[in-house]
Amino acid sequence: MQARHNSGSSLGPTSGLKLIEELCRGNPHLLVLILSMQDEALYAERCLRAGAKGYIMKQEPPDMLILAIRKVLNGEIYISSRMGPKLINKLVSKSAGISISAIDRLSNRELEVFQFIGQGMKTRDIADSLNLSIKTVETYIAHIKKKMDFKSSRELFLYAVQWSITDRKF
Repeated sequence: MQARHNSGSSLGPTSGLKLIEELCRGNPHLLVLILSMQDEALYAERCLRAGAKGYIMKQEPPDMLILAIRKVLNGEIYISSRMGPKLINKLVSKSAGISISAIDRLSNRELEVFQFIGQGMKTRDIADSLNLSIKTVETYIAHIKKKMDFKSSRELFLYAVQWSITDRKF
């Protein structure tokens, strides 16, 4: 999910999530439909939790976009027919205590750091990009390693690069 702010520059996926949260917190009746090129399987649930009322991929045909807009305007939640069963399975799995994927266990900020690692960025560069201290980024990396059960930073780096290339073509 990419969001744009007034200067026209692109925000990262998790910055977009933060923007949704801020917009919806300040305007509780605001109807937000996300039109995104980012992977629905990864971001739809996160966007809905942030306050969006729908999520649709940019490559969907125009008639599906019109349907999504109509559903959101009618007070319904819109997600693709492919994504609905996945979200229901995830919800049922969580309530039944079944484990979820390692990526799903990451917070929005941890996911953003993970993506930057997958792009080959160094800790200092990640810190600069996110306007965080190096120590804070190192803490996020430690949390990622623990949640994803990596024994070393190298193992995390190799997985993140592979994930960004093969699973989530950003």
